[in-house]
Amino acid sequence: RRGEGQARLRSLYALQEEVLHLNQQLDASEAQPHGDLLKLDPAALRTRGNQLCSLVSGIIRTTSENGFPTVPTAEDQAVAERALQEMRDLLTSLQQEITRAREDKRRQDEEAAREKRQESKMQQGPEVPREAPAPSQGPGGKQNEDLQVKVQDSTMQWYQQLQDASSQCGQCVLAFEELTNSKDSQVKKIKMDLQKAATIPVSQISTIAGSKLKEIFDKIHSLLSGKPVQCGGHSVSVTLNPQGLDFVQYKLAEKFVKQGEEEVASHHEAAFPIAVVASGIWELHPRVGDLILAHLHRKCPYSVPFYPAFKEGMALEDYQRMLGYQVKDSKVEQQDNFLKRMSGMIRLYAAIIQLRWPYGSRQEIHPHGLSHGWRWLAQILNMEPLSDVTATLLFDFLEVCGNALMKQYQVQFWKVILLIKEDYFPRIEAVTSSGQMGSFIRLKQFL
Repeated sequence: RRGEGQARLRSLYALQEEVLHLNQQLDASEAQPHGDLLKLDPAALRTRGNQLCSLVSGIIRTTSENGFPTVPTAEDQAVAERALQEMRDLLTSLQQEITRAREDKRRQDEEAAREKRQESKMQQGPEVPREAPAPSQGPGGKQNEDLQVKVQDSTMQWYQQLQDASSQCGQCVLAFEELTNSKDSQVKKIKMDLQKAATIPVSQISTIAGSKLKEIFDKIHSLLSGKPVQCGGHSVSVTLNPQGLDFVQYKLAEKFVKQGEEEVASHHEAAFPIAVVASGIWELHPRVGDLILAHLHRKCPYSVPFYPAFKEGMALEDYQRMLGYQVKDSKVEQQDNFLKRMSGMIRLYAAIIQLRWPYGSRQEIHPHGLSHGWRWLAQILNMEPLSDVTATLLFDFLEVCGNALMKQYQVQFWKVILLIKEDYFPRIEAVTSSGQMGSFIRLKQFL
C-alpha cells in the first residue's frame, strides 16, 4: 500500500509538471498575431489555466502538510487527471483557433493583393514579374546573456518562419514539375544526367581531405553556376533545360541531408567533410542552403528544435511521419534505427554551423553560423525532454560542436552546461524508463 501511495505521489508530480508546461504555452499565446480575428477569448483561457494549476498544486500541497507527506487518494489522482485533460483541451482549442485565424488572415491578404494587382493592371497595363525574395533564415541579432527559463515569444515566430521556408520544398518541386513529368526521351535523359551530376559528387565526399575535396566542391559550384561539367563521359549543364537549375538545387540539397541521414549516421567522422562542402556551397548559392534547411527540418523536426503535437483527427501514421519516423506498409521503423538517422542529421547540422569552406572569402559571414547552434541549444533546453530522443541528440550536438560553442561563448557556455547538469538532467531522468537509460548515462558521462 505504501508503494502504491508513493507511485500516486510521483504521478501527481508528473501531472503537475505537465499542467504547468501547458499553462506556459497558454501564456505564450498572448503574443500571437491576428488576435483580433480570434473567436475565443485567450484571456479567459489563461485564467482557467491558472485555476487548474492552482487546483493541482493544492492537491499536492494537501498531501505534504506539516512537512510529512500523506498518501494521495485515488480521488486526488482522478481530480488531477481531469484537470490535466481540461488543460490539454484548452490548449488544443486555442491552437486550432490560432490556425484558423492565420488562415483567415492569409486569405484576406491574398484577396487584398489580388484586388490591388487587378487595379494596377487596369491603370498601368501589364505588370512586370519580379523575383521573390529568398526566405528569411530566421531572426539574427544579439543573443541573450542568460538562458531564459520560459520559452521566449520569438521561438514560435522563429518556428513559423522555418515552416514558411520549408514550404520552399513544395514550391521548388512545382518549379521543375514539367521537367520531372515529361515523356520526351531527350528531356528524360537531361533530367537523369542533371540528377547524377548533382548527387554523385556529394556521395563521393569522404574523410580524405585535400585536392579531392576541392575537386568535388569545384564541380558542384560549376554545375550550379551554369557551366558544363562532365558526367558519365559527356557534358551536362543546367542551361539545357529552363527548369534545370531549380531541379539541381533541390536534388543537391536533398542529397546533402540524405548523406547525414545515412553516411554520417553510420560513420560519425564523415560529418565534417560533408559539412565543409555544404557550408561552402551554401555561402555561394544561398538558395541551396535554404533547401538544405527545408529538407532537414522536414526529415528531422528536432533540428528546429520542435516536437510536433498530435492533432485531433490525425492518422497515427501521419503523426509518426511528422515525428521523423519512417513508415512503410503501416510498419514503423525500430527505435534504434530512428535514433541513428536523427543522430546523423543532427551531427551534420552541428558540423555545418561551425565550418567554413577554407578557400572561400573570409570577409563574408557564415551563412548559418554558430549563433544558430546557440539558439538550438537554448530552445531545446526550454522544452520538455523526450525519453531517449533528447539525451541522444544533446550528446550528438555537443560532441560535434560543443568545443566551438565553448570558444565562441565562453562563460555563457559553461552556464548552460551547469544548467543541463543541475536542472535538465533530473527532467530527462524523470521521463526515462529503466530500459532507455543508456542515452542518458552516455550524455551524463560525456558532460
